[in-house]
Amino acid sequence: MLGRRRKPRVETERMTLRLPMHSDYRDWALLREESRDFLMPWEPAWTSDHLSRKAFTNRVYWSARAEAAGTALPFFLIRRQDARVLGAITLDSIRRGPAQAGTLGYWVGERYARQGYMREAIRAVVHYAFTALDLSRIEAACLPENMASRGVLEKSGFKYEGVAQAYLQINGRWRNHVLYSNLRADRRGRTDAG
Repeated sequence: MLGRRRKPRVETERMTLRLPMHSDYRDWALLREESRDFLMPWEPAWTSDHLSRKAFTNRVYWSARAEAAGTALPFFLIRRQDARVLGAITLDSIRRGPAQAGTLGYWVGERYARQGYMREAIRAVVHYAFTALDLSRIEAACLPENMASRGVLEKSGFKYEGVAQAYLQINGRWRNHVLYSNLRADRRGRTDAG
């Protein structure tokens, strides 16, 4: 059918990464609710309707629009063995032209943490960004004390770049973040000053 394009999907060893769908609501809401205490120290403050069906519906529509516009790639992590939502990973703020860059954000439900799912997802999204999207640089940021996030970024090939002052509001406070990046190997700039 003309005018219809395939929605992006990325397959990993254990998961399918795809855009969120309306039918994911229950799984997503349950996982977010049971992981609330695990996630809240690292995320922007949740709105009062964060877990509502209406808020989720808006998220699904935003995801489709952002992907179609080429400004973001918002994926849910779906475990193939049981089709459960494990978390999400978003390549956001995709910038074309001279930058060819995007910013990575992610979360995983508490019961799925420390099982290698996020590392698997990050590596797959970075590969997709460098090959299918022709990006050159992927950036990520996290709180300095979030050792789990720092570790997964470092194990996924990201390099520490520095600190951004008052980078994001987390749990209602402006917080400094440590910055990481992953560069496409064939586009690394010269490092000598000559």
